[in-house]
Amino acid sequence: MAIKFSTSSEQSIKRRTIDYVLLAAVALLAMVGFLIVVSAVSGLSFGGEVVKKHLIALPLGALAFLFGWLFNYQIYNEQYKALYAMVLALLIGVLVFGIVSRGSNSWFRVGFLSMQPAEFCRIATILIAAAFLANHHKTIKEFKTLLYIGLIVLPIFALIMKQPDFSSIVVTAPALLVLLYAAGVNTFYFALIFAFALTAGIFPILWTFISMNPASIESSKILYLVWQLSHSWVYITGFCLIILALCWFVWWGLRQFRLYVPVIFLFIMAGIILAGFFTGLLVDKQIKPYQRKRVEAFLAPKSDPKGAGYNVLQAQIAMGSGGVLGKGFFSGTQSRLGFVPERHTDFILAVLGEEAGLLGTLGVLGLYIIVLWRIALIAALASDRYGYLVCCGIFGIFLTYMIINFGMLIGILPVAGIPLPLISYGGSNLVASMWAFGVVESVYKRRLTVIA
Repeated sequence: MAIKFSTSSEQSIKRRTIDYVLLAAVALLAMVGFLIVVSAVSGLSFGGEVVKKHLIALPLGALAFLFGWLFNYQIYNEQYKALYAMVLALLIGVLVFGIVSRGSNSWFRVGFLSMQPAEFCRIATILIAAAFLANHHKTIKEFKTLLYIGLIVLPIFALIMKQPDFSSIVVTAPALLVLLYAAGVNTFYFALIFAFALTAGIFPILWTFISMNPASIESSKILYLVWQLSHSWVYITGFCLIILALCWFVWWGLRQFRLYVPVIFLFIMAGIILAGFFTGLLVDKQIKPYQRKRVEAFLAPKSDPKGAGYNVLQAQIAMGSGGVLGKGFFSGTQSRLGFVPERHTDFILAVLGEEAGLLGTLGVLGLYIIVLWRIALIAALASDRYGYLVCCGIFGIFLTYMIINFGMLIGILPVAGIPLPLISYGGSNLVASMWAFGVVESVYKRRLTVIA
């Protein structure tokens, strides 16, 4: 019988209550973010106010991190129903008592400080969904469990859309898909959810493309049909009947080859596609003019270089002008001369690319990858299923943030008005992100705890 002796360093690692690699990466991102924000707003009339608010948000973020780390994350599992009630109360409260800013009723304001509840509700939604999935792991393969999750999340999304704050849903929905996949949902049902999301997203983009190219309606019967689907209930009814008929035809054809697929599965698929279509129709009707311009800029940025495509083109010009090493902090001409709009929020990476160059941008990307790596590692070390799922959901959130922001900058994704956590200006996003990292560290701290 071999006896294994643990070294003092191994024992020290096991006794650690915080992941220092994750902490260091988060701290470095916050420091770089502060420098870039200060540089981006220097020379602006409201620059001093932005810096002041960011300086207030940093210690608040540190406190949120400490709260998330020291507070036992398993409490969220036990009290997820109370947390759900708090989320709904916050989202209803901001609609009643909040202020309107840039067309969205998304903010509480006290004095010169403001708070966006959706940022915190995004993290809370992951905690709630993870708790439900952890408590129903025995029925995770059943469709009813997914239905219940949908019923839980739908009121949250509906209240966020009412503000409207579509970007919050854009970040949260992919994170929920990651969470569901990690929880082990039935592959068939997961494919249905993906089909729903794809259908809901593709139709608004198609309708926008057709509106930009009206001549395409005359040259393509398919595009003409797609256009009519957003304008005529006769076509909508016909579309629904065609989908149902196709499902029946597929079921009948499979039976001829002695492949007996329960007919209910095919009609569930039809229902998901139709639900995605009507959701896409609802989203298309809710899209604001400025959001429509963002989609147009994504589809054809050079078609209107002084209008819809201006922001993206100027951001790419600023990024390219930085070269490999950059022009140095506080030396970016494109950003400081005002060519890059929203340079301290949506297009903060353009400022980073111009002033810190390709190497600086890759450095920030590398820090984000380290953060994601450590979150994934902590998920694997979690002592219970709930901690594992929480880390997976938070991983999904920050992976989505990273993909959207870097994808937007290089032009493969549309501008979504989504900040890059720790780098962009935004007090609520910074504090909520730090709370999320603290929750992950709480899972790490209690990784050796035996859960009864």
